[in-house]
Amino acid sequence: MAMEGTVQSIEVSADPQTIYEVALDLDAYPEWATGVKEVDIHEEDEYGRPVRVSFVADAMIKEISYTLLYRYDLENGFSWSAEPGIDITAMEGSYQFNAMEEGGTEVLYALRVEPAFTVPGFLRRQAEKQIVSNALRGLKKRSESL
Repeated sequence: MAMEGTVQSIEVSADPQTIYEVALDLDAYPEWATGVKEVDIHEEDEYGRPVRVSFVADAMIKEISYTLLYRYDLENGFSWSAEPGIDITAMEGSYQFNAMEEGGTEVLYALRVEPAFTVPGFLRRQAEKQIVSNALRGLKKRSESL
């Protein structure tokens, strides 16, 4: 998924399916995803995958709430977008899990966030980079511990 915003990758010593399952275990995010305080899954699809999910997160500047709509439109991952709300005007993101020939998985995370409150552009980009970096490190640690 090509998008403006922040895109980073990390190599994980786990197979793509394991990482995919960890990334979709949203109820466990408060245990390992930096800043995520609460998760409420409102709707799942026929396969038990989350479709509409609300989060409460510590966004450094303030605690924010947002609701994401998940799409399973990627061959090797999934994507999401936020419902416009009090704290988030727009958010788009995706995870892709690419098996590497030598074993393990390259995880690609893309994120673009438009907060509903005023944040200078350079601070928004810095916050996006920190969110993505922390998420990738947390996902790697959690996936490799299984």
